[in-house]
Amino acid sequence: MPDLSLLTKQQNLEQFNQESCLTTMKGVHFHVAFVLLALAFTFASAFDPGPLQDFCVAINSTNDGGIGNIFVSIYAVFVNGKFCKDPKLATANDFFFPGLNIPRNTANQLGSKVTLVTVEQILGLNTLGISLARLDFAPNGGLNPPHTHPRATEILVVLEGTLYVGFVTSNPDNRLITKVLYPGDVFVFPIGLIHFQFNIGNTNAVAISGLSSQNPGLIPIANAVFGSNPPINPDVLAKAFQLDKTVVTYLQSRF
Repeated sequence: MPDLSLLTKQQNLEQFNQESCLTTMKGVHFHVAFVLLALAFTFASAFDPGPLQDFCVAINSTNDGGIGNIFVSIYAVFVNGKFCKDPKLATANDFFFPGLNIPRNTANQLGSKVTLVTVEQILGLNTLGISLARLDFAPNGGLNPPHTHPRATEILVVLEGTLYVGFVTSNPDNRLITKVLYPGDVFVFPIGLIHFQFNIGNTNAVAISGLSSQNPGLIPIANAVFGSNPPINPDVLAKAFQLDKTVVTYLQSRF
């Protein structure tokens, strides 16, 4: 005759182990979910966090703006690449840029001139996530050549003239999307995509662009590829572009 009390104890032990295992698994699932949620919030806020104050006027040195502690100069953390001035020391000039109505000189190889108004020109733009530019084009072919803004979407409005504009979608489609713009027309260039503006009219053209970053960045494609410092190995470019090496070295000499 088996010992019933021993069997009961064994059954109770197995039930306890099962319940402990389930409790442990639930705890693991909870912790995994918690970690994933925390990472999601981190990634959501890490790209372009909103400011936690009215403004953060940039300063170029920790010796400016009332910061006198040498340890701050050594260990201070940039806010979007800039130190912040004491808000009490901010003035109207920190939020001001004059003369954007003045036509710029387009007498250059490209026949264009871009006047940026970013955090470098208006220090009060720091952390505000916006900037703009004036674009001037010479008649009959003034060109803002293919380029990208790695940190900003661009929205452009034509004030004068006729512009042929476009951008190329990402691989594998590489689709070219273009439009001819006239005064009053607006066009958007999505963040990071290669785009251009070209004056196809016989008069000057002027446009204003808004950009969704106080420091949008600029990568001119031809300059980056053929004018890098130090130069990219010509063999690399010859194979990438399916060109003769002498053509590559010639193009590099132009930039």
